[in-house]
Amino acid sequence: MEALRRNGQVVAKDLSEELDLSEDTIRRDLRELAAEGLLQRVHGGALPASPAMGNFAARRHVATDEKRRIGQAAAAMVQPDQVVILDGGTTAVQIARHLPAELRATVVTHSPTIALEFVEHRNIEVILIGGRLFKHSVVAIGAPAIEAIGRIHADTYFMGVTGIHPRFGLTTGDFEEAHVKRALSASAAETVVLGSSEKLNAVSPYVIAPLSEITGMIVPANTKAKLLAPFIQLGVTVTKAS
Repeated sequence: MEALRRNGQVVAKDLSEELDLSEDTIRRDLRELAAEGLLQRVHGGALPASPAMGNFAARRHVATDEKRRIGQAAAAMVQPDQVVILDGGTTAVQIARHLPAELRATVVTHSPTIALEFVEHRNIEVILIGGRLFKHSVVAIGAPAIEAIGRIHADTYFMGVTGIHPRFGLTTGDFEEAHVKRALSASAAETVVLGSSEKLNAVSPYVIAPLSEITGMIVPANTKAKLLAPFIQLGVTVTKAS
């Protein structure tokens, strides 16, 4: 775990040489640590596991100030009369809460939690995508949701993820939810990822898309340039939420 914190990754072959242990021993330990949720195994080693893997209620208490600022920055990107897709999740809630009361727009979401945020917004039309309720994230998933999403052409999709990594791309903790997020991204002209600090350089089990398929991401203002450099080199537009 110290090697993982120090280097941001564990390469089984390198660590076996450093500690003078067999690769089998290292891999066995990595399996045990992964079972405890302390890291995410990948080919050849391991990467940090995302703290954002908890359920909706638990995530409400993770990086709350960062999420509020990211939500404000995302809300400022929404223009009048646009069609925008808001993902489920605690950062997307902050987008909803910071959209101007007078804004005229259409919000598409598969999250009943997000939809309820707009009950008092007279000028925002809400299209709620239905399907099977995935209680962990409080969003609709499944074939009916994906079919409905395919009939929409939105301007921007604000995507929530649990992991953002230069090599392994955008990931999340549920297989079906990854499919829905991929469909939402395909239905939008632009995809902007909401990247609070606990998600950067973290990896979850299921891949949504490579970074090449997104337009940009919003990160906390205090994110170090060294951490962001690999994403910028890949052509991702990074917005700092001040």
